[in-house]
Amino acid sequence: MRYFRSNIGAMAGYVPGEQPQADGFIKLNTNENPYAPSPKVCSALRQAIAPSLRLYPEPLSDTLRSTAASVYGVKRSNVIVGNGSDELLSILLRCFVGSQDRVAFPTPTYSLYDTLVDIQDGITVHVDFPSDFAVPESLAGQNAAVTFLCNPNAPSGTLVSLPEVERLARAVSGILVVDEAYVDFAESEGASSIPLISRLPNLVVLRTFSKSYSLAGMRIGLALASDEIISGMMKVKDSYNVNRLSMIAATAALQDPAWMNRNVRRIQRGRKKLMAALRRLGYSVYPSHANFVLARKIGQNLKGVYEELKRRKILVRYFDAPGLQDCLRITVGTPREIQVLLKEMAAIDD
Repeated sequence: MRYFRSNIGAMAGYVPGEQPQADGFIKLNTNENPYAPSPKVCSALRQAIAPSLRLYPEPLSDTLRSTAASVYGVKRSNVIVGNGSDELLSILLRCFVGSQDRVAFPTPTYSLYDTLVDIQDGITVHVDFPSDFAVPESLAGQNAAVTFLCNPNAPSGTLVSLPEVERLARAVSGILVVDEAYVDFAESEGASSIPLISRLPNLVVLRTFSKSYSLAGMRIGLALASDEIISGMMKVKDSYNVNRLSMIAATAALQDPAWMNRNVRRIQRGRKKLMAALRRLGYSVYPSHANFVLARKIGQNLKGVYEELKRRKILVRYFDAPGLQDCLRITVGTPREIQVLLKEMAAIDD
């Protein structure tokens, strides 16, 4: 019981003290989309509030799987739906990782990977990113049952190219899981690894509706992989792991790509302005392809800046971890939120 009490916060991405109940905070610490989901999503949900809620949802989410397969150019048998991509990560480790099996990933990255490996009693293999957050040369040689690559990476926002992803998938000894929670925000089209699954039988690509589709509150995600891998994951998942309303919301979101792309472009414009302004304030900013940026003042612990921003009712993310203590991760908010943030950061620097 002690283990789960100490790690449940990490599993949810919760940071103690960063979720105030009072209104008036500008919340730029959890990478939520500042813009509303598609009106078609809201309309579909209103129609779904009906007596049919007494019925169980589709056990395999086949309607959503078929829609996703059409959107992403794969077969329905290449898609599984989860209660957020976090559940899909858990299913993958339950499928492929037993006691003392190795799981490798470059760090710093998404903290949930560590927690899930611990739950499976696996061996976590951290491989340090180089300074430019390229794929570490030694990552493929770790003899891992599972290798994770968050792409774009969190917290850096940096992107690994498709040729590099393919080289890594061909070189690892087990499966490669490419976590694409933020890929829709990439500057270049064609950044997703989904087209590679047809020729790489050990590749799994994760997608979420929490970020670009503005559906974090619905908790729904997808994994795309070979028929064999998806079939195995289906055997492990709970019978009714996704509720009816989440499926309906995700299906409607996929059917309105124009709305999602509009919001993505707004975030891309905001990201560009935020990065330029932070550099003028003396921060080094990594080239981000996500809906957040990682701002660094080399050698300067930024906990004080984080705490002062919080006192001024602006929440950003500070990592009290080696190699990240001179960084702040900042979600790209609305133009007004960015303006207020930059004004307060400038005042703090003065």
